Amino acid sequence: MLGAYHSTLTIGSLVVLSDFRIKAPSKENICCTNLHPTKERRFSTAATSNTEVGRYRNRNNLRRMTEATQKAVDKLVITDWADKETGEFKRKPSVFRNFISREPGAEFPPEKGRYHLFVSYACPWAHRTLITRSLKGLQDVIDYTAVHWHMDSKGWRFVTPDDQLTGSNVRPEPFYGLKRLSDLYFKVNPEYTGRYTVPVLWDTKTQAIVNNESSEIIRMLYTEFDEFVEEKYKGVEFLKGRVAEVDELNAWVYDDVNNGVYKAGFATSQPAYDAAVLKLFTSLDRIEAILSKNKYLLGDELTEADIRLYPTIVRFDPVYVQHFKCNIKDIRHDYPAIHRWLRHLYWDIEGFKETTEFNHIKYHYTKSHPQINPHGITPAGPMPHIELKDAE
Repeated sequence: MLGAYHSTLTIGSLVVLSDFRIKAPSKENICCTNLHPTKERRFSTAATSNTEVGRYRNRNNLRRMTEATQKAVDKLVITDWADKETGEFKRKPSVFRNFISREPGAEFPPEKGRYHLFVSYACPWAHRTLITRSLKGLQDVIDYTAVHWHMDSKGWRFVTPDDQLTGSNVRPEPFYGLKRLSDLYFKVNPEYTGRYTVPVLWDTKTQAIVNNESSEIIRMLYTEFDEFVEEKYKGVEFLKGRVAEVDELNAWVYDDVNNGVYKAGFATSQPAYDAAVLKLFTSLDRIEAILSKNKYLLGDELTEADIRLYPTIVRFDPVYVQHFKCNIKDIRHDYPAIHRWLRHLYWDIEGFKETTEFNHIKYHYTKSHPQINPHGITPAGPMPHIELKDAE
């Protein structure tokens, strides 16, 4: 998530404009160390305030928005995912970094029905937010819309009434009749030149993007909406008083595994691929050793570390083994402890299976990356996508 350079990136959940430059924060925004992030707000230089949003709401500025949007979209080309010299894939940071908070005077206070998530079932980063929303019982508090699984040269698009896709809430954009996710970003700022990523946490009242960094969104969901959930969900959070341990685990799992599969898959040189894939499987071996002794990554309780790892592991055999060339081993045959952990989450804990859409996952990767799979052929296997809980 660090770096600033000239190129166009297209990855499972993002598109970057060809000449976009952004100053990266001092540390990768891979995790939040504060359970109440409003006490330590972080804003990108590209973030847009509500005052700025209001400037674009008259007719003349809407015309400017349309023109600016078209110019920016015309520049989109999905060609370069990696550094041209080293061949290494480098993910850029998220831009919108505001927080929903119960603190008095907060710009974005919690309200039932006010906020909306825009997600893709294909995207592992968006998948985190759907799992957390379910685990916290927020289904009646925060609604969501899932985009079409296909990403073309202009990014994610919303489905049309004629599209017949699996998955809950895969529907046309529900508020403004927008055709593409990029339109939502341009609605906030017609001059926006960043990435069109999911997830997006949208404020329907002020028509603003609150946040598009998944690691921060899930921590908001832990605590800030407790007054609206059923009693059994109040106080439920997934740090378990072990923030430092969760953050330490998240850091290397993100770099080596969550993002590691992309480093391998989008590498454009043999040395870059070799380094990424070796680091990936070294860390999977490390996770296997942990789960051979523990039910979950940090012991006997489900934590955020499990929530963040699951979207990568559930995609590993169906997509990453073949599509991203992460084929030294697979989960179902070579990592029995990880395999057992995966099936437990999928089959036993509500919120994991229900938010996993294998059709979206497989079609997105195999049909949205023509540089990797030019004919867009989706492999039939593995069969099944995930094995039964008692499979050996």
